Amino acid sequence: MPQGKIWVADHDGVYLIRMVGDVRLTLCMSFDHFIDNMFAADDFAAIIFDLSEADAIDSTTLGLMAKISILADQRKHLRPSVIATTPGMNRLLDSMGFGEIFDILQEKPSSVADASIQALVCEEMSEQQARAKVLEAHRILMQLNEKNQNTFQDLVRTLENSQ
Repeated sequence: MPQGKIWVADHDGVYLIRMVGDVRLTLCMSFDHFIDNMFAADDFAAIIFDLSEADAIDSTTLGLMAKISILADQRKHLRPSVIATTPGMNRLLDSMGFGEIFDILQEKPSSVADASIQALVCEEMSEQQARAKVLEAHRILMQLNEKNQNTFQDLVRTLENSQ
């Protein structure tokens, strides 16, 4: 599986986040900084996640995606879209309860442009920062539904006790 990359673009308040390959964020702060900058700009009118080229996405990344959806709803009553074209990715999103917080599209619209897309450069983080980010992401996932709560409660408890 190719190492994951996250590509981002914004055009007139439409933010595109494309995930490619095996996306794992436990050692990368760049995506979190992108999220902070996007919400600080407050100019977003739409947020689109393109997962059509993603092979796998770890639960920390899924938690940060959920964070974006929750913040977009709180700030602008906006529901982001996720493009997921493979059965496996759709099963993953369904199992996390993402249908409740995202519009999930199973075909890639022709209007998703690549003009200004650029790869995020991975900024490494300390072990303590990584633990805090994993903990935050999994707490968010646990809030989505009872299944996630049962799935991630032991991990969250372990991370909380190791601080």
